[in-house]
Amino acid sequence: MDLSAALARLDTEGYAPLGRVLGDDGLAALRERAEDLMLGRVTDPGLFFQMDARTGQYEDSGLGWRGPSLAYRKIERLEKDERFLAWISNPLFERVARARIAGGIVLYRAILFNKGEPGGGAIRWHQDGGTLWGLSQEPELQIWTALDDAPVDGGCLEVIPGSHRQGLARPMGGVIPEDQLLAQRAEERAVPLPVQAGEVILLHNQLWHRSGPSREGHRRRGFSICYMSDATRCLRKKRAPREFFRVFEGG
Repeated sequence: MDLSAALARLDTEGYAPLGRVLGDDGLAALRERAEDLMLGRVTDPGLFFQMDARTGQYEDSGLGWRGPSLAYRKIERLEKDERFLAWISNPLFERVARARIAGGIVLYRAILFNKGEPGGGAIRWHQDGGTLWGLSQEPELQIWTALDDAPVDGGCLEVIPGSHRQGLARPMGGVIPEDQLLAQRAEERAVPLPVQAGEVILLHNQLWHRSGPSREGHRRRGFSICYMSDATRCLRKKRAPREFFRVFEGG
């Protein structure tokens, strides 16, 4: 795959679809492993779970393992699982990461986002970074893989093209304040990114993005990987600083 056009679009617009990259066998393997982890058929020590809230509100979500369920809204630290690690480490993603990041490369996170068959919750406009992330420098590369179809009315990502060039909307990052959404005409400028299972999208961390609920009766799982320089340090004070997982040995 020639990545030059995609990388140029990532620079200018903050996102770049790569089309379908993950084949049927890979999809089946990752879907199966996602269900095995949620249902407790495979146990991986050190994974982080968050249950989806029945209210659909993020602040009502339950943290930690709550028993077998397909209602978890996310699973983090999936670099600890061999199947997900194989996808994290694939040669195409290495080419993308090395084109954007000099030197050694580590993960900030490898996370499965799940919108279950009841519909899942909506995620508001936000950016991935800022002081909430507690890092010495801002990451700039995420690679998002659709494990299920995500149509326009079924939980697809929506973005504001070029919004990453304005930097952080607020130093702490996270949710975009309402006054800035209005000033930037976010609803008018929003671009949906519908995908079929196996398609991949490159994202800049500071791109404004959101997603709506999935269609009732359909699941929408997306696997997001954030790569960054191994020069990045964890700045948190309350607990021991994080050690970040190294990928693509030899860099």
